[in-house]
Amino acid sequence: MKKIPTEQSKEMKQSASAKPMPSSAAPPPATDAEQAEAEDATASLQADLDRFRDLALRSQADFENYKKRAAREKEEAIKYANGSLLEKLVAIVDNFELGLEAAKGEGEQSPVYSGMTLVLKQLNDFLAENGLQAIDSEGKTFDPNLHEAIVHEPSDQVPEGLVLRQTRRGYRLKDRLLRPAKVVVSSGPESK
Repeated sequence: MKKIPTEQSKEMKQSASAKPMPSSAAPPPATDAEQAEAEDATASLQADLDRFRDLALRSQADFENYKKRAAREKEEAIKYANGSLLEKLVAIVDNFELGLEAAKGEGEQSPVYSGMTLVLKQLNDFLAENGLQAIDSEGKTFDPNLHEAIVHEPSDQVPEGLVLRQTRRGYRLKDRLLRPAKVVVSSGPESK
């Protein structure tokens, strides 16, 4: 929509251009106090602007860090989501291995023993597919990050600090410890 100039606006333009501004209409020169006050106000506004700009940058950086942390936590939650389920299955595998030891008493050619061996192999394969790794401890140096010592026993054949036997197998889920191995640790030769 075009704006049509009115006669009144034409007259105002003509009168404004026809009248030269008198020299007395120029603003009076500012005093030193007024200039200092204007500079203080400008400096104050610049300081506020800098402070708010810094606050905005910090808030933006905090938000970026939050997004990265949330993505990392989500990725870890997905990666280790099966942890509690696998931990319960490991307890079942322990009991199954005890049953297998009892069935071994009937003879390794027994159909019960053969069947239980196949089922145990399937369970272990399933656990391995889901990132579970058994921790073998016998004959290795005791590591408090992987092992839980339940007793120290003297031993003439095994040096101090090595695992004599494992009473419960430990497991790792990918790169985390799911359950420590319960072990018996050698305390070295018996002192007389």
